Amino acid sequence: MGRVDDEQNRLGSYLRARRGLVTPERAGIPAGPNRRVPGLRREEVAMLAGISADYYLRLERGRDSNPSPQVIAALARVLQLDEVEHEYLLRLATPAPRIRPRRRAERVPPRLHHLLAALEVPAFIEGRAFDVLASNPLAVALSPRLQPGHNRLRSLLLDPEEREFQSDWEAATEGFVGAFRRSIEGGADDARVVELVGELSLASARFRTLWARQDVRPLTGGTTTVHHPVVGELRLHRDKLPADDVVLVVYYADAHSESAEKLRVLDSLAAQSA
Repeated sequence: MGRVDDEQNRLGSYLRARRGLVTPERAGIPAGPNRRVPGLRREEVAMLAGISADYYLRLERGRDSNPSPQVIAALARVLQLDEVEHEYLLRLATPAPRIRPRRRAERVPPRLHHLLAALEVPAFIEGRAFDVLASNPLAVALSPRLQPGHNRLRSLLLDPEEREFQSDWEAATEGFVGAFRRSIEGGADDARVVELVGELSLASARFRTLWARQDVRPLTGGTTTVHHPVVGELRLHRDKLPADDVVLVVYYADAHSESAEKLRVLDSLAAQSA
């Protein structure tokens, strides 16, 4: 694959993908007979946004790439975008000058290696394409897919053990793919990104479906439930902390909870293995 998206018309590509996800019923208009598309038609988006159909057509086809913030706000409302997606649409409509600095190789600073060793919770370092660059023993005890050399997105979509590990694989894949799109914003033609998207597009129907939706999710943490093959179910919080050009990811449980006790068991097992 030469490019991840149509880099010449990213705004139009995004508008097409998002209007295809909004049904007439959700938009509050009659579907009508003989409808061949599940989402909104171009003229329906234009009508609901209060702009001309010809102007909206120019936006989708890349003939006009500088709509006003008011038009963007109207389109975000019609397409039912959340705050993160609205900001993403606004950035697509007001792109920064295309000056591409040479991207440095992702490296984990020594201080982060020291921090990983000092942390008493599962922690690892990931790159912008969700490659695992470093991890502590407790992270590997939590999941062998958190060892350096693995890719979080590839593991989630292609590894059967990771699918079993996730309590809600459908929701996890949706969130990860949306966060991945947000993470690579402005660098979709980076060689590493193109390689990974090409691989997943060929190997995973789930990825192809989610990638075509062009969902955008925040690069933040949250709370997740996972199923460990030894200690069973754990409810863990996940935080992502930017550090230089990489991200520190930590998992931790509520104090004095059953999951916290299970992490202590995993820590003991990791120590015995070491």
